[in-house]
Amino acid sequence: MSELDRVYGQLLARAPENKMEPRMDPMFRAMEILGEPNKACPVIHITGTNGKTSTARMIESLLIAHDLRTGRYSSPHLVSVTERIAIDGEPVDDETFVRVWDEIGPFLEIVDAELVERGENKLTYFEAVTILAFAIFAEVPVDVVVLEVGLGGITDATNVADADVSVFTPISLDHTDLLGDTTELIAEEKVGILKPGGYLVSSVQPTDAADVLLARARELEVPAAFDTLDFKLLERKSGVGGQLLSIQGQAARYEEIFLPLFGAHQAQNATVALAAVEAFLGGGQRELNIELVRQGFAAASSPGRLELVRSAPSILVDAGHNPEGIRVSAEAIKESFGFTRLVLMVGILAEKDAEAMLYTMREEYGDMVEDLCITQSSSPRAIPAGELANLAMNAGWPEEDIHVTEDLEDAVEWSVGRAEAGEDLGGGVLVTGSITLVGEISLLLKKGDS
Repeated sequence: MSELDRVYGQLLARAPENKMEPRMDPMFRAMEILGEPNKACPVIHITGTNGKTSTARMIESLLIAHDLRTGRYSSPHLVSVTERIAIDGEPVDDETFVRVWDEIGPFLEIVDAELVERGENKLTYFEAVTILAFAIFAEVPVDVVVLEVGLGGITDATNVADADVSVFTPISLDHTDLLGDTTELIAEEKVGILKPGGYLVSSVQPTDAADVLLARARELEVPAAFDTLDFKLLERKSGVGGQLLSIQGQAARYEEIFLPLFGAHQAQNATVALAAVEAFLGGGQRELNIELVRQGFAAASSPGRLELVRSAPSILVDAGHNPEGIRVSAEAIKESFGFTRLVLMVGILAEKDAEAMLYTMREEYGDMVEDLCITQSSSPRAIPAGELANLAMNAGWPEEDIHVTEDLEDAVEWSVGRAEAGEDLGGGVLVTGSITLVGEISLLLKKGDS
């Protein structure tokens, strides 16, 4: 067992990632006894329902282009837990991850003991990794932290940070059992990351969610910039390997920006990312150097988000895990890839609205998809393939179009075979439904290529 495996095992022994505790006291206590690493440098904090990770990675890339040393915290990971804590765009090295974890271990034990004494659960997996991230960023040190919320906002473990800029990507219905069953209620949870002295930057939102964000910004007397009102995407042209954008920022117009990511949703994420960096570097009043902006966006990547992992036939992986995420990915695929036929390989986690996701897939892809491979990742939260197949039929998928397998190698073999079965060469495979499935398929294909 490697040292990283040892640490990962210790993390996994804690309450699992989907068992987040709606509490903040243990996080503030941990920060206190560690010397407040959460206050070591400025923070750009990102919440929302969809697009958080892609937006975070674009913000990071723009900051790196401006010669700032960045720390990025995002979740979940695709292959290795070290992906969650990035320095200058790259996962922290295993040695640092392990060493800092061992250094802070005795302090986490103090917090654990205090929690147990009060009859509460010990620090969760997510709380522990978040504490580790702050400790690593403070030690490196970095110039700015790009911090992605895990779930919600006000009681998310990341909210021990007081953000200089708070970014809100599109808010829609997800995790309704924890956050509320309207976008207004969800916005009330997420707006908790906005702090006095901060700056609000938001995507276009449902009216009720936008009202919540604006009211909180006024209450705190902080600047607020909304997509289409204060900045906007002027033009985008789909092209080979991505798209060409023209963006009206808060401070200036930025032309001929190449973004190596696909879809209207990524263009909108880029627009918000640029506004966030304008807010951070110049309070939204100072024009950024266009060459650095172009350099930053050209270097942007978002693994597992409409990522082409193999060709002949094309295999795309996409971590869409709610109906809206499925919908925007479908639009991007139809726009940017010339598929005449598409095979879907789907695995979904138990806390998701699987039937609604499968219904959205059927509605969005229509006649392009005749083959649906239902499978499952190794996550204990994965819906069993047989059960998910029944949900697919409930969503309107014909039984004769569905292949069910728990074996991922069989899933890949069947899906590739179906994509290649037509007389034309326009067949492809899309792996979607959960980031755990996307991560395992990506790793399986990389092993097969090595």
